[in-house]
Amino acid sequence: MRRAYYSDSIANFLTENHNTILGHLVSNSDFAVENTQRDAWTYQIRLLKELLLGVGGTIYFEYSIPRMGKRVDVLLLIGNAIFVVEFKVGDTQHWSSALNQVTDYALDLKNFHDASHDRFVVPILIATEAEASPVRIESTPRRDGLLATIRSNGHNLGTIIREVQDFVDAAAAGDRSQIESAIWESGRYLPTPTIIEAAMALYNGHSVAEISRSDASGAELHRTTDTISTVIENARAGRYKAICFVTGVPGAGKTLIGLNIATRHLDDQSNTYSVFLSGNGPLVQILQEALARDKVAREKAAGRRVTKSAARSEVKTFIQNVHHYRDEYLRDSQAPADHVALFDEAQRAWDLQQTSKFMRQKKNQPNFNQSEPEFLISCIDRHEDWGVIVCLVGGGQEINTGEAGIAEWVEALNRSFPDWHIHISDRLTDSEYGAGEVLSSIESRENVHYDSGLHLSVSMRSFRAENVSRLVKEILDLDAESASQTLQSIRENYPIVLTRDLAKAKSWLRQQARGSERYGIVVSSQANRLKPLAIDVRLQPNPIHWFLAGREDVRSSYYLEDVATEFDIQGLELDWACVTWDADFRHAEDGWVYRSFRGNKWQKINKAERQAYLKNAYRVLLTRARQGMVIVVPTGDIQDPTRDPTFYDSTYDYLQSIGISEI
Repeated sequence: MRRAYYSDSIANFLTENHNTILGHLVSNSDFAVENTQRDAWTYQIRLLKELLLGVGGTIYFEYSIPRMGKRVDVLLLIGNAIFVVEFKVGDTQHWSSALNQVTDYALDLKNFHDASHDRFVVPILIATEAEASPVRIESTPRRDGLLATIRSNGHNLGTIIREVQDFVDAAAAGDRSQIESAIWESGRYLPTPTIIEAAMALYNGHSVAEISRSDASGAELHRTTDTISTVIENARAGRYKAICFVTGVPGAGKTLIGLNIATRHLDDQSNTYSVFLSGNGPLVQILQEALARDKVAREKAAGRRVTKSAARSEVKTFIQNVHHYRDEYLRDSQAPADHVALFDEAQRAWDLQQTSKFMRQKKNQPNFNQSEPEFLISCIDRHEDWGVIVCLVGGGQEINTGEAGIAEWVEALNRSFPDWHIHISDRLTDSEYGAGEVLSSIESRENVHYDSGLHLSVSMRSFRAENVSRLVKEILDLDAESASQTLQSIRENYPIVLTRDLAKAKSWLRQQARGSERYGIVVSSQANRLKPLAIDVRLQPNPIHWFLAGREDVRSSYYLEDVATEFDIQGLELDWACVTWDADFRHAEDGWVYRSFRGNKWQKINKAERQAYLKNAYRVLLTRARQGMVIVVPTGDIQDPTRDPTFYDSTYDYLQSIGISEI
């Protein structure tokens, strides 16, 4: 794959005609080139021809950063360093958003391009009208070869390159070897986008192959996507209805697959309109807002104006809240426009009791007698020709009363839809999916197909260590010996630390994060006795501000004031997380102790179902971080009977015994 619009040795670049270079850039551009872009390229070419005289290496213009769906203005391979150069032509200041942008580009190479892992990566922001400032060459705190972002106005770029080379020579013990461009270009790019990044890239026309990994986990994504696509194509050709159950470990890419399938069918010509549906309100709000903002920004950059309300309206045809979708087809008895509906976290759909209660109390329908899965299947069943439902199923993720689990989908198919074809992941029988017994009821049914291609076994969320979800399962299952071994295998790449001091945890988070890497505090929704730490779970943050606002916004996760619970964070992720552990879920010698705070004291949770919800809440919290996390177990207060130190000490001792180091 050709990643740059133009690339050559710096020596050839210096001698090549200016207009020839510009012609390469224009002809290779994926989009119509506006005058502002042409002028920016002209400026960059002229400046670099002046400043790179006598410098050896390779130059790339508009180098693709697939995970982010964007391109670096200029990338230089010089000596043992990779220079990532972003131009802001006409800017008089080095704005924080631009500094984060170029740092993120450099991080992307460092984290996801295997030929850049052991190289020095140097982000440089050039604000062409800014005043000259002293050059500061220094490593970032993690000391992994990524240098702190350098500010320039462009005219001192030659000086910067020389000083970086001296710094690199000293750090690499005098190694002046030149990066071989052919070897570097052939390096594998293994990106792991956040779900927000993936949604934006897919919505803007990038393929899942461009933004996802090319290793074993990426191969799983492609295989599962192809399996689902085949089901859709066959159902359309055969004019029948089909349902797929896709399973996967937390962070394996189920939502990414759903978004990918949905974006394949957004155009009028396909006549197979798709919709991505989720009952996860925060996830839907955040994705809709992120896509709308991105749409407005892209149109503005192209010289066109679109209002955010118009962008939101367009986005909502692609991503919808499943409850809004349900309500629409309660009012409208016609078949939906969509032939393909993808349900994220399908195990969280409501059972008959919860649905009937809601319909009676909120919709004035006292005799409603369908579970949510049965009604949703009935909507697609209204099509006279064909339709497909894709259920994306997470294991051990049910966290709320009335969530039916996947068994209700199967029972609904048996009760009311005998002609539907069923395609089932061969792992749906595993205990965490809770469907084993009910699957026996369809053994004799026709057109039931088990397929290993519908399971995703490798977590990609924690791109630094794929076994984080296994570690969390072992911790929650009280398998301390296995957890200790798994921790040893990931700790070098994925730091997990422990403290009893929230202030220390906040400081640790701020030290770890670079560029726009997002961090925040997450807690259980039952963590009612963290108020002495200034954490009140009753104060619900606006998820859009918490997840999308920048460091300067007091409402953002960066401020470490508002906290997210399992309901806010499920389906989403942070780069760095602080999990603050309360006495609702306590370790004891004979297992976990489950408590709910009512009035002025902790009360025992007896129902197995509610115990499972609480355990799953901590499973969600402990699997949200992509790069590392700090766990805070408070000390409690001997003067406060609701925060007796014994409520916390055993949990802390257990986590420490596994080998989690204290800060």
